[in-house]
Amino acid sequence: MVCVFIKKVCIDWEHFSEESYLHHIPALTGMKELSFSGPVTYFAGENGTGKSTLLEAIAIAWGFNPEGGSIHYSFSTHDSHSGLWEAVTIVRGARTPKWGYFLRAESFYNVATKEAEYADGNHPSMGLHEQSHGESFLAVMRGKLSAQGLYILDEPEAALSPQSQLAFLVTMKQAVEKGAQFIIASHSPILLGYPDADIWSFDKSEPRLIAYEDTESYQVTEMFLHNRESLLTKLLGR
Repeated sequence: MVCVFIKKVCIDWEHFSEESYLHHIPALTGMKELSFSGPVTYFAGENGTGKSTLLEAIAIAWGFNPEGGSIHYSFSTHDSHSGLWEAVTIVRGARTPKWGYFLRAESFYNVATKEAEYADGNHPSMGLHEQSHGESFLAVMRGKLSAQGLYILDEPEAALSPQSQLAFLVTMKQAVEKGAQFIIASHSPILLGYPDADIWSFDKSEPRLIAYEDTESYQVTEMFLHNRESLLTKLLGR
């Protein structure tokens, strides 16, 4: 079952003044819309290219809490999100997700705290603070991924070892087969390798679809693995 709950996002740039810093993010300022054709889409690119800014805006425009969590989370510890979401219009698919989750690596601690506060007799806490960062993240994904769910994840590899990233790919595959959609911002050459995923590169003036082998994450990792000694000698003067 292939489900695309978000088919397209459109940005109305007239919502912002010309002085807005958002106009100075090259990959975003020329973008009026972005389409989603499959169940797994990645945003890839160097730091500061706007991929997390757009991902965050999509999540908030959909109705997620800016700091993350399920659609039912509502709290704020520090307002650091941009106002881009106010200019985003989401074109929805024919089906409505039954569940969803927005993960931001930088604010997952706050989400884990709220998870414990929200717990009750019918919804016991998962004890996220009693686990390592990576274990708690995998626990959330394995416990929360369900059929027909929408999952927006910002750099999930920050919490995961290479082995755990491979395990997460299996979990993703199982969820996709049940009708889930994933939109993920990532630097990980492991996660970006998910079969048949759409990869939007933010490294140029406007996002464009690229092949896995054309991502900088893949190319830099391949170069390092095949030329470790010579590369380190050039970089570190060994």
